Amino acid sequence: MPFLVYVEQRDGRIPKPCWQALSEGRRMADARGESLIACIMGNRVSDLADAIFEYGVDDLFLHEHESLARYETEPHAALLSDIQKKTSATIVLMGQTSMTRDLAPRVAERLGAGLVTDCTGMFWDDQGLLYLRPLYAGKVTARLRMHTPIQMVLLRPNIFPMAKKAGAGRVHRVVAEPSPARAKVVDIVWQQRDRPELTDAEIIVSGGRGLGKAEGFQLIEELADLLGAAVGASRAAVDAGWQGQPQQVGQTGKVVTPNLYVACGISGAVQHMAGMSTSRCIMAVNKDPEANIMKVADLSLEGDLYEVLPALMRGIEEKKQQRP
Repeated sequence: MPFLVYVEQRDGRIPKPCWQALSEGRRMADARGESLIACIMGNRVSDLADAIFEYGVDDLFLHEHESLARYETEPHAALLSDIQKKTSATIVLMGQTSMTRDLAPRVAERLGAGLVTDCTGMFWDDQGLLYLRPLYAGKVTARLRMHTPIQMVLLRPNIFPMAKKAGAGRVHRVVAEPSPARAKVVDIVWQQRDRPELTDAEIIVSGGRGLGKAEGFQLIEELADLLGAAVGASRAAVDAGWQGQPQQVGQTGKVVTPNLYVACGISGAVQHMAGMSTSRCIMAVNKDPEANIMKVADLSLEGDLYEVLPALMRGIEEKKQQRP
């Protein structure tokens, strides 16, 4: 039962969820004495092989072609399906990103595989693999089992720890012409940011309707920069035009799992909780002690955020100055 991990890359950069998927794949393979296989596609991606082997990969299938310089669904789905058939891997793991959420269903359909998305845990029992997945805004955790010969899993970011381990390190270069795509990527426009990507961030500072005005996000951004954090927003703040949709956290935005989530002026609607309830530590700043976010937070600060946040930042700066 070999494990296959799809390693995503864009412009030679591998996102953190992929390293987490490799680490979990190695752990699960070790539990059954199986091998760990990885695959990566792109143009001139050979230089990434050494970094991938640091995570215990035994065999790396590497497909380089100039037509793969940009991600396109159909060619990648066809190539990944072919690699699964060559390796006979029964478990296919992916770190959950916007790219893999697009790719995984297409590959699953081609292979007739079951697919679990947003997986937060997986373990062996007497009947095989059992998967955990939060439902209803994190209020319950479903225990899922797939009965298909091939099983595909998207792992929620920042849940599974990264752990390096030496592997066999065999490279297999795939020689195949990618199938033509019916839909072509014409251009990619990157959002310019100086802060961490929201789904990769260890710390997120989010603002909501309680800010009262778009200018309130200047305070959110100052705190985020002080903490080296990403900036998030509730749907209400995005709908008001105070932040762009890429910053939206929640059921209709991005699902995040940072070590620290600071919710400022956010009531804690069920849709927002669906996107951040698995954060390791939640800190809420709100004037309303009965707000839902205050009840679920690990640390609740009751008060006017325009008074609380400046005081909090002064305290952080003082602590930084006291460090040797």
